[in-house]
Amino acid sequence: MEAQPVDVVVIGAGQAGLSAAYHLRRRGFVSHPPLDGTPASSARDADSPSFVVLDAEAAPGGAWQHRWASLRMATVNGIHELPGFPVPPADPAAPASEVLPAYFAAYERRFDLQVRRPVQVRAVGRADDDPHGRLIVETDHGDWAARYVINATGTWRRPFWPHSPGAETFRGRQLHVHDYVSADAFAGLRVVIVGAGISAVQLLEEISRAADTFWVTRREVRWDAAEFDTAARVAAIAGVEERVRRGDPPGSVISVTGQHWTPWARAAQARGVLVRHPMFTAVEEHGVRMPDGTFEPADVILWATGFRADIAHLAPLRLRTAAGGIRVANGRATDEPRLFLIGYGPSQSTVGANRAGRDAVRAIVADRSGGATRGLTATDAAERAT
Repeated sequence: MEAQPVDVVVIGAGQAGLSAAYHLRRRGFVSHPPLDGTPASSARDADSPSFVVLDAEAAPGGAWQHRWASLRMATVNGIHELPGFPVPPADPAAPASEVLPAYFAAYERRFDLQVRRPVQVRAVGRADDDPHGRLIVETDHGDWAARYVINATGTWRRPFWPHSPGAETFRGRQLHVHDYVSADAFAGLRVVIVGAGISAVQLLEEISRAADTFWVTRREVRWDAAEFDTAARVAAIAGVEERVRRGDPPGSVISVTGQHWTPWARAAQARGVLVRHPMFTAVEEHGVRMPDGTFEPADVILWATGFRADIAHLAPLRLRTAAGGIRVANGRATDEPRLFLIGYGPSQSTVGANRAGRDAVRAIVADRSGGATRGLTATDAAERAT
């Protein structure tokens, strides 16, 4: 089947993808072909630039629909509303996995974003050698020939499992945060929690109420005793931005900023369970071997070791550097300007994803108008205020 022509393909309908789709709508782009049966050859469609949003999930909500049930609205880290539509008031005790997917679904309906799902993108490549030609987006539901691709696939589908000698010999249970459901599953067991990020500390506090926990990190945890420092975060994001400009793997913002004293961290400290140990040197059948040679028994190893960018489908573009990343500046692939990566590197946060979606669309509009940048349009001015 011949690839369908479209101006912009947005891959992913999480925070970043929906932000991009919203701004495409605001700029006059229309869904093509529309899902409501309207003929694609109608006058309005023929005269308007087009876009399509492809999402691998079966339902709206991005990664939020997969979060553990005990993650409540009161304890969610980094919620930021989507542009143009605030998060409705919610019970702080309500599960984020229920509230936020419902919000995402309402958002898609409100702005008629016509997300196509579930659609698995298999590969993104070039139609030919013309640098101004189209990119071919191959999926399990047909192919698209796009002038631009906005990749917003995030990280949820790529949990990172670090190599540890002997891990395959462990007779207990190993799981990643990606697959965590509830502390009840570990009642009465000994759980080794690996990781220094927000999820590790949050789950340490939760699991320690039902099980005996033992927390290990590869590096000493740097606690920031001050309240959240916006200037420090801006500096950290700048550091991550420089990494992706060079083509290094993005890394995380928290690896630069360190941990802040969240309510769950203080609760764990008050109960005496916020005790960090150095990373074990090996996994054995019934536990882990520590650097000093001592043995720590374990029934479960929970890897709270983060995620990596889900960008394997971009491999045909051959953009990876020797360091393993893609060179990106201002959300745009330096070596393939028809490709935008949002929710990647410095725009991993929810507010960063919103802005990256806006800026990608702004760059596409500027390209289509021949790069004209004289003054701000009314739309630019409104967007800058959001």
